[in-house]
Amino acid sequence: MASAVKRIGVLTSGGDSPGMNAAVRAVVRTALYHGVDVIGIRRGWNGLINGDVVRMDANSVAHILNRGGTILYTARSEEFRTEKGRERAVATCKLLGIEGIVAIGGDGTFRGCLALSRHGISVVGIPGTIDNDIGCTHYSIGYDTAANTAIEAIDRLRDTMQSHERCSVVEVMGHRAGNLAQYVGIATGATAVLVPEIEWDFKKDVAERIRSARLAGRTHFMIIVAEGAFRDDEIMKNPGSANKVASMIKEELGIDPRVTVLGHIQRGGAPNARDRVTATRMGYSAVECLVAGKTNRVICHQHGTVVDVDMEEALAVGHKLNESEQLVLEAMIGEDRS
Repeated sequence: MASAVKRIGVLTSGGDSPGMNAAVRAVVRTALYHGVDVIGIRRGWNGLINGDVVRMDANSVAHILNRGGTILYTARSEEFRTEKGRERAVATCKLLGIEGIVAIGGDGTFRGCLALSRHGISVVGIPGTIDNDIGCTHYSIGYDTAANTAIEAIDRLRDTMQSHERCSVVEVMGHRAGNLAQYVGIATGATAVLVPEIEWDFKKDVAERIRSARLAGRTHFMIIVAEGAFRDDEIMKNPGSANKVASMIKEELGIDPRVTVLGHIQRGGAPNARDRVTATRMGYSAVECLVAGKTNRVICHQHGTVVDVDMEEALAVGHKLNESEQLVLEAMIGEDRS
């Protein structure tokens, strides 16, 4: 069957995540398999506006499967939010003969896709974010690698905290989503986990758990905090959830916690097997959609299967914390096994 498109573009937008390169590779190789030309768009929507592009072939994506970050670079584009910016992006597509675009990123990236589709460009989105906060998919590229990076760092940190009998407060990424903190908290046997989706009480959910653990004979404590754990507007404008929690612990319990902010270290590094394979499957499916003449689709991972869903419906699905994992966490919380 002949392809519905002859030339497509691929871009990465928003925050980078391990596995994006694997998705780009899959898009390019699948397109070439169908005889479709591929244009790499660098620096996200900004690159489409400014014509920052490169023609891609099999050599372009050789040996990138195991590389973190994104070879196409990424950026956020304020100009693309304007109608004038979108018109410039459409003009680039017309000039280069780009009939379809695969965009790898988060909700903001998908909203950009929808805006572009209204100008006649076929679009498919692939979820790539370490926060795993895209409601329509059970899994997004980069989440597992980021979680394992955080877990390894916390395990190392625990060794020294135990040696010095200290309390450690670790901040993981998650400005509006606590999935990563929740998952990491289960994996590390944290004393407490604080996330933005669940209202928490410091004295009950942190102080009393530390006090109970100490009375049970434990001498060091691990508190996992999502960067957006505080909903207070002033705190959100001036991030520093872990430092705030540490100050509260010192004031309430008289112990001096050590703060570790993992920050962007969670984004870097080679993607693990799950992210490489998931990204490859999603990249393949995205091109198959365009070849079949589909548009406004998001490639999702649901119940172990890769499917494509309507983009507007996908964006209407709100993010929520994994309920089953939260139940597990509540049963395990405070049971610091060290």
